[in-house]
Amino acid sequence: MRWPLLTLCALLTAQSAQAGPLRDWLAERRADKKTPLESAYGDDPRQRMDIYRPASTGPAPILWMVHGGAWRTGDKRNEGVIDNKAARWQPKGFVLVSVNYRLLPDTSVAEQLADLRLALQHTQQHAQQWGGDPAQMVLLGHSAGAHLVALLNADIGSSTRQGIQPWRGTVLLDSAVLDLPAVMRKPHYRFYDQAFGNDPAYWRQLSPLHQLQKGMPPILAVCSSQRKDQPCTAARTFANAMRRLGSRAEVLPQPLSHKAINHELGLDNVYTRQVETFIASLDAGLQKHLQP
Repeated sequence: MRWPLLTLCALLTAQSAQAGPLRDWLAERRADKKTPLESAYGDDPRQRMDIYRPASTGPAPILWMVHGGAWRTGDKRNEGVIDNKAARWQPKGFVLVSVNYRLLPDTSVAEQLADLRLALQHTQQHAQQWGGDPAQMVLLGHSAGAHLVALLNADIGSSTRQGIQPWRGTVLLDSAVLDLPAVMRKPHYRFYDQAFGNDPAYWRQLSPLHQLQKGMPPILAVCSSQRKDQPCTAARTFANAMRRLGSRAEVLPQPLSHKAINHELGLDNVYTRQVETFIASLDAGLQKHLQP
């Protein structure tokens, strides 16, 4: 069928006039097909997050994921970061958020932590627009992301002073730098020097163990029992220190590689169900969404 030129121009003009509503409608349709919405929490192109919304309506709990990558690489949509997790928990009625942040060498690790606090604040402010419940958040992070969410969890006071509500709990996926000064004083990967420099005061500032305080949300520290640098030993030391301050902390060793701990979470396996057991134990509302 051929469109008369004037009719086609009028149609295109009408579509242009409705660009905003049309764009919003297309975004809604993409969300229905499990393509995430993207939201900016800052002006930098890296200060973005993806939101995966469930088909169900009503306030939904939020799983908030931070990728790894040695503080200098990685992305919220990289393979293994969010795909298996969204595939499992989105149908169970969770909102999933996958967060980017600025990276080394342009942005220090301390500034990355500030990015994530800003992203948390943005998430809680906009959660209801996405069908999420800002009071029902669980944080997850892998590798460098696990270090950063461990810092968020340890120094809960800095977040609450910024107006961020405490979250229900945190899942650490194989961080080896929970006691940063101890790591830096023994043989270590060269990229740690690039991230943390040689100032012991800066090490302590970015060491989750040295930022622990009372009132922290519970944590589950998943750790690889295959790694030569023994992250499970560091996780147990960290968990014991949390318990001495009155906070709940559990350690979950896994016979998996550092990569597999991230990639296999969300698959139908014992490991995923163990993480779900921890999440369900945090709150009755979370438990409701994880019932068989």
